[in-house]
Amino acid sequence: MYPQQRREQMMLLLSKHGFIPIDELAKMLNVSPMTVRRDLNALEAEGQVQKVTGGGKVAGASSEISFATKRVMQQAEKHVIAKEALKLIEPGMTIAFSAGTTTWALAGMVRGFERLTFLTNSTNIAVDLSNNGWEDIVLTGGNFRTPSDALVGPIAEQCIRQLHTDIMFLGVHGIHAESGISTPNLLEAAVDRALMEQTDKVILLFDHTKWDGVAFAHIADLDEIDVAITDNGTSERQIEVLQKAGIEVVLANLEP
Repeated sequence: MYPQQRREQMMLLLSKHGFIPIDELAKMLNVSPMTVRRDLNALEAEGQVQKVTGGGKVAGASSEISFATKRVMQQAEKHVIAKEALKLIEPGMTIAFSAGTTTWALAGMVRGFERLTFLTNSTNIAVDLSNNGWEDIVLTGGNFRTPSDALVGPIAEQCIRQLHTDIMFLGVHGIHAESGISTPNLLEAAVDRALMEQTDKVILLFDHTKWDGVAFAHIADLDEIDVAITDNGTSERQIEVLQKAGIEVVLANLEP
């Protein structure tokens, strides 16, 4: 397939789906991720698409993806990251989860511990914890926000600031060496920030597609993170950036 034909096919796929991760586009078009990136750069220069974290979308389309769509993206990466994160949980802990699909994947695995208490602004996480038999779940109040299915706003922040947790698991839209971690929405960034300030230990969960992503609302600098858990698609250079910021890095091995 010639480059122009491939790019036309890419435009058709993006028009149909709205957003497609780079790895998925590569599989659909039977080319390498590097080729997809080159095509996205070319189409972006023409004003036809916009590159967003980990993929591309038609120019002018919303850059935020629904929770239902995101939870089936990078499923293998999220699974191995969540398995590593599970090892940090101990009986008797108070645990905070930010809203997100990687934190949701972890919440679904939490079973068999004693005396755990949970704090979250995610309705999906609260429901899954309850379905797994957990009873001590604090769901913040606040305004319900789609597409992330998160509770946000002053009421959510006020609830969080009255509480304290041992550990917090944080998911993000993007991570960048200079810009730190970010999310598309100011209200969600404020709630994530409040959760960080009310915990003893911040654990960042992200897959490799989030790297070099810079969203609208800044959450924190890298040196405010204690531990980062990511998949082995993250490069050595990126790992070094995290370590230089004082972050303990845990690699979750994704089988080829």
